[in-house]
Amino acid sequence: MTNPAMSPPSVLLIMVDQLGAAWLPAYGHDIVNAPHISGLSARGLTFDAAYCPSPLCAPSRSAMLAGRHSSRVGVYDNAAELAATVPTLTHHLRNLGYHTALAGKMHFVGPDQLHGFERRLTTDVYPAGADWTPDWTRPVSDRLPWYHSMESVLTPARCVAAMQTDYDDEVAFHAARHLRDLARHARDEPFFLVASFTNPHDPWEIPSRYWDRYDPEAIALPAVALDPEHEDPHSRRLRIMCGADQVTLEESQIRRARHAYYAAISYVDERIGEVLAALRETGLDESTTIVFCADHGEFLGERGLWYKMSLLDTSARVPLIVATPGRRAERASGPVSTLDLAPTLLELAAGPEVAAAADFDGVSRAGLLAGQGAGDAAGGLSGPGGGEREAVGGEREAVVAEYHGEGVNAPAAMIREGAMKLIVCATDPDQLYDLAADPLELRNLAGDERFAETVAGLRAQLDARLDLPAIGRAVLASQRERQVVASALGRGEVTPWDFQPHVDAAMQYVRNRADLYELQRRARLEG
Repeated sequence: MTNPAMSPPSVLLIMVDQLGAAWLPAYGHDIVNAPHISGLSARGLTFDAAYCPSPLCAPSRSAMLAGRHSSRVGVYDNAAELAATVPTLTHHLRNLGYHTALAGKMHFVGPDQLHGFERRLTTDVYPAGADWTPDWTRPVSDRLPWYHSMESVLTPARCVAAMQTDYDDEVAFHAARHLRDLARHARDEPFFLVASFTNPHDPWEIPSRYWDRYDPEAIALPAVALDPEHEDPHSRRLRIMCGADQVTLEESQIRRARHAYYAAISYVDERIGEVLAALRETGLDESTTIVFCADHGEFLGERGLWYKMSLLDTSARVPLIVATPGRRAERASGPVSTLDLAPTLLELAAGPEVAAAADFDGVSRAGLLAGQGAGDAAGGLSGPGGGEREAVGGEREAVVAEYHGEGVNAPAAMIREGAMKLIVCATDPDQLYDLAADPLELRNLAGDERFAETVAGLRAQLDARLDLPAIGRAVLASQRERQVVASALGRGEVTPWDFQPHVDAAMQYVRNRADLYELQRRARLEG
């Protein structure tokens, strides 16, 4: 294999919003139509047990780019700032000579809306201010105006255009155009381009041609029904917080909401296809590693829950696919995290010594991508023939995620090692699941004496990585300070932090007679 430090690959990171792994055909769903994502899986390494760092947009994305736990970088929720001085994967790659650009959503909060990117090709779809700060001193029934409601579930829509599809159309256009610009100018340096879409995040307002790909009668109801008798306290809080406890849904309403979500997946898959086509048509695919992932999952009615904000698998387990030139389809079965992307991509770009010197909480999986076997962290690689390859390497296996947003009043965290998964929160009973025997997380084993040693061992590992009492104190202090800031900045003359891209049309289009043919020649990219 070529030494990655000698020939660093370009990287195209494609990200979507609120897409659980279980809703994709690449992960076994038999209804959803997503051929471009499936195509990546068919020529890449698909991680079957990938987890987000936090099941909420801003914390998950900031942690992924920083390669550090969301609590460690202070991004506790959707209104917490990633400090400009925190090095991200983008900073590291830029120091190595990469050209860096972002098209689409990253939900950065605060005045730094770049975090290492040289160019940002679109604005964001969500605000950059502190207005969405949770308040742990209030009961969850005291609903803040920006909380999720059941409107998206009750009123999914067929539409010609909507805010989110307009936005994602723009993201796909600018990402594809940027790839063509890179090819036009034949840049020598590798690139790191992030194309980040907001679908299939609610509201689900999608053109009819995507709805029409699905037979409404073929859409199944949730596999796990609401069971108030055995509902865990956090799930109960989530239903109260979004008003699900006040609505009785008919089966037809649940199916229609699911139908709309599936349509949103098909819509965004088509936008992804446009970006991949530009990569292929320019020839840049021959030297580019493609990463596909999501920031968190979506319940879609399972357990009577909607949206995310939970450490149960439907909310916290995400798709993660990495396709490198010439790779065959393989799968990694063991737990990993999107925290691992920063050290992995840095190792591919500059070698293991550089990646090891960086201060990451994630673990590099570059050995998997090099075809060296699965390592302890991934539990074996399997190819299309189904035969498991020998596991090599000594990477740690346990994966940690955390949640500190609305719906809790104390830090919540999970740790998964092998098939065993523990969820803890100071205000709630522990939850322990054996995902091999109980993939739907129906049987909480935490109170079973036979598993006391397992709980103690996992809790010790979790405590070694996250100091939850200290994090709780830091969250409360951060909330108090941000509430003051948000209130003040909403008064008087308001100066938003939102990013507005600058387009120099004079460098792209004809502005005087003298440059007519020269600009046309420079803009032509031969096939």
